Amino acid sequence: MKTFLQALIPAVWLAWLAFWVLAARKAKETVRRESAGSRLLHHVPLIAGSVLLASPHVFGSAIEGRFHAQTLAWFLVGLALVVLGLSFSVAARIRLGRNWSGTVTLKKDHELIQSGPYALVRHPIYTGALLALAGTIVAIDRWRALVALPLLIAGILYKISVEERFMRAQFGEAYERYRGRVKALVPFVV
Repeated sequence: MKTFLQALIPAVWLAWLAFWVLAARKAKETVRRESAGSRLLHHVPLIAGSVLLASPHVFGSAIEGRFHAQTLAWFLVGLALVVLGLSFSVAARIRLGRNWSGTVTLKKDHELIQSGPYALVRHPIYTGALLALAGTIVAIDRWRALVALPLLIAGILYKISVEERFMRAQFGEAYERYRGRVKALVPFVV
């Protein structure tokens, strides 16, 4: 039973990743893309954080200790956050449709989506991913996961800043009004 439970969270992330890869094939043609240097500024911390999160014992035993009691209840809280977060990001990805890209781009006939999850936050894919990461960290219950979190957050925040510049350049005043109404990551807060 323990092995089954330990496999649940990676299985949910892999199912999410499979959806992401399949959905990416239907994206619109790209007309503008962020530079390779800009991509590195968010890819490097995201990759480093992901390696820390997913690779036990790679960095020694010092960061393998537990930070809370390992119980079924904590694991289930973590699993619930992962499922909720990834579901929210999938709903956002579906709403974004063919405008989506894995890198910061503008698509041909790019649309400013403001409905569905985008009515709650401007970056619901990242909101969902961060919630799922929080759940993963709770379920993993290792200090290395907490060490990974600032790297992951830094990568996401930098990518958001680039996306915001692209959206302001493309949609001008319409995007500024949207920004004034809808928070970036957490409804009514951030």
